[in-house]
Amino acid sequence: MATGAAEPALTVDELAARAGVTVRTIRFYSTRGLLPPPVIGPRRVGHYGQDHLSRLALIEELQHLGMTLAAIERYLERLPPDLSAHDLAVHRALVASWAPDSTEDATRAELERRAGRALSEEDIDRLGAMGVLVRAEGPDSFRLDPGLLRLGVELLDVPIPQETILAARTVLLEHTREAAYELTRLFRDEVWTPYGNEGSDPEHVAAMKSLSAHMRPLVVQALVTAFQRSLKEELRAAFRTQ
Repeated sequence: MATGAAEPALTVDELAARAGVTVRTIRFYSTRGLLPPPVIGPRRVGHYGQDHLSRLALIEELQHLGMTLAAIERYLERLPPDLSAHDLAVHRALVASWAPDSTEDATRAELERRAGRALSEEDIDRLGAMGVLVRAEGPDSFRLDPGLLRLGVELLDVPIPQETILAARTVLLEHTREAAYELTRLFRDEVWTPYGNEGSDPEHVAAMKSLSAHMRPLVVQALVTAFQRSLKEELRAAFRTQ
């Protein structure tokens, strides 16, 4: 995995707090090879960086899809070893489009702990506009989408107008939904329907559900890879003419 631009500076406790997991979970993932080892600093203290946060966020989204730990291991093994934190964020964002909606309640203190930084009222408003959170009944109570929080916090420091970010989000949502619809239709018409014509045999139904569960992570990975390649080609073509 590629090293981020900034030196890893998070202790394992700080990484756990930012990622919303326990230290025990981080150590478990590390032993299974899901996370790269930390950078060992003075006094033999391990330090983690944005790459680790992005990898944890991707693992969380894959879990939301219902993937087993073994399936997640296989998914991560197929990723290029030199992916940057931003590349992993793209994977996580597209994987999230397949995950069921989920929200969590959080206080202002909890929100800032998960974000890893203090948040101004302007920051809160921008996160709200991006669909990351909504204000709850109390003055310091929020309902947030944990899958979008990390990406939203990163976008707070991007020197791009908020309107542009929101327009880009709309484009991504529209096209990922269209791709999901077409892929689902293809699966239904070419795979499910022929199987269904054989009758409602419980074994056939179970086999189709198993096939669907197996195919979903493969389709997600194919979609992410195709998107990244297309984006690189479009950016290269766009700026070649400048």
